[in-house]
Amino acid sequence: MPQAAPKTANSLPSWDLRDLYAGTDDPAIQTDLKKASEDAEAFARQYQGTLADLDGAGLGAAIAAYEKISERLSWIMSYAQLVFAANTSDPEIGRFYQTMSERVTDISSETLFFELEINRIDDAVLDRQLEDPTAARYRPWLQTVRDFRPYQLSDDLEKLLHEKSVAGRAAWSRLFDETSAAMRFDVDGKSLSSSEVLNLMSSPDGAVRKTAAKAFGKGLGENIRLFALITNTLAKDKEIEDGWRKFPRPVSSRNLANQVEDEVVDALISAVRESYADISHRYYGLKARWFGVDVLDYWDRNAPLPKAKEVHIPWTEARKTVLNAYSAFSPELSDIAGTFFDKKWIDAEPREGKDSGAFSHPTVPSVHPFILMNYHGKTRDVMTLAHELGHGVHQVLAAPQGQLLSDTPLTLAETASVFGEMLTFRAMLDSKEDDAERRIMLASKVEDMINTVVRQTAFFEFERQVHDERRDGELSADRLGEIWMGVQIDSLGPAFRYDDEYKYFWSYIPHFIHSPFYVYAYAFGDCLVNSLYDVFQQGHPGFRDKYLEMLKAGGTLRHRELLAPFGLDASDPGFWKRGLKMISGFIDELEATF
Repeated sequence: MPQAAPKTANSLPSWDLRDLYAGTDDPAIQTDLKKASEDAEAFARQYQGTLADLDGAGLGAAIAAYEKISERLSWIMSYAQLVFAANTSDPEIGRFYQTMSERVTDISSETLFFELEINRIDDAVLDRQLEDPTAARYRPWLQTVRDFRPYQLSDDLEKLLHEKSVAGRAAWSRLFDETSAAMRFDVDGKSLSSSEVLNLMSSPDGAVRKTAAKAFGKGLGENIRLFALITNTLAKDKEIEDGWRKFPRPVSSRNLANQVEDEVVDALISAVRESYADISHRYYGLKARWFGVDVLDYWDRNAPLPKAKEVHIPWTEARKTVLNAYSAFSPELSDIAGTFFDKKWIDAEPREGKDSGAFSHPTVPSVHPFILMNYHGKTRDVMTLAHELGHGVHQVLAAPQGQLLSDTPLTLAETASVFGEMLTFRAMLDSKEDDAERRIMLASKVEDMINTVVRQTAFFEFERQVHDERRDGELSADRLGEIWMGVQIDSLGPAFRYDDEYKYFWSYIPHFIHSPFYVYAYAFGDCLVNSLYDVFQQGHPGFRDKYLEMLKAGGTLRHRELLAPFGLDASDPGFWKRGLKMISGFIDELEATF
């Protein structure tokens, strides 16, 4: 393996994945696959058809054995996913990723019976089994599994869907990833990746923003038929499976997986949509006045405000800023976050072929998370770092719960990340003594919150309309563009002018492909954290300790139980209005200084 070039103090880090495997040719991968296969086959021989007859200790032992197999398979797939995300353009890495997906799917099909059979255990029998502490430890996981009982198919159908997934949804998702990563956009004679072009769209130079936006739209338009085909195929695939399972709505399976009631999500979406005029329409109208125009061009949405200084923030400064902000709230959080830097768990260097997004992958509880991002030295990049470190810290704190209980539903998974962003923002804002600088930073935060709450809700509306219309037949690329333009105009308001190529911008959003209806989790998390932060600012007794306990709980508690110690309830309509009020209050503050 070639040695990495020496790094300077301010060079951007690349992660070290050797805590998982030494490389794609590491013999340990084949050893682990063989061991997982043998264990899965032995597990099926021992337990298939027996679960209802086990006593509580026996069921607890069976779940523990299943958990161990699941963790080994997740270890393998986590490595494959991380390697692929770091370089999606390498065909050999793509082949490795696909091969691992197929092998892991084959092995996991041996244990597929387990959750299906758990759902056939009579309630009274399971209640008796759960009297034993060995089984009772897994009660939250069992509850999550049994939530899907009404939508479960026969064992043969479940196995068919599971085994075909690698040649269906997963294959289409891979095609999207590889196509997106390979795309290059001609900006003033330079061939740039999507990450580089999107970065230019927040340039202080309006001409640069326009050129980048036009190039991005042109490139998306040249590939729009393929993106429309992928989107239509995956929407139809979901419609077929949802129909067999009898889910009432396209979003229902996501809500069930997120352990959140349909009516809670409906209340969130309604509250955000009702706030469009007060938040996004009002703010962008204010921004247009700052720019001295009646209407902004769409490429000005993320433009820095006039007189805002373009400052490049070195990586070392970004690290210090985030860790200090975390430390001021909780030294424990800061210490955990610091480990990500010290032990090379972060990949921040923009590279050819690298995934253009950002994430914190939890891998498995017995290892640790890894963070991927593309750092360009902007304030938003510092916020992204704070966000992903929030995820990472949350995942580390929840890891002792184990493979089956550490995972947090998406609606709560954004809590620590958005809270980490808020801590960092407040620290950076408090460090500014100049009123103009504070106003610019506050406006930037409002834009980030609009992107998280309003924009993601608009994304949700786009998905809802696409999936609803797909039931009546395939949607043309033009129709997809019409739906996109409709939700954008509705959510962003009258302050923007759109050129024709903007109708293609829906096609670069990876969540539509990988995780249908994922996007509302961002709005859920932001509004939840705004309410939570409001409680913190009001001096709620024992807030820090309660917050850490919430993160440590992982997936053992649901949103009602997690929020109750803070006196909050997501089913209360006032809960969402409280979170949105913080954004509205920031805009009030900006208007007062105009």
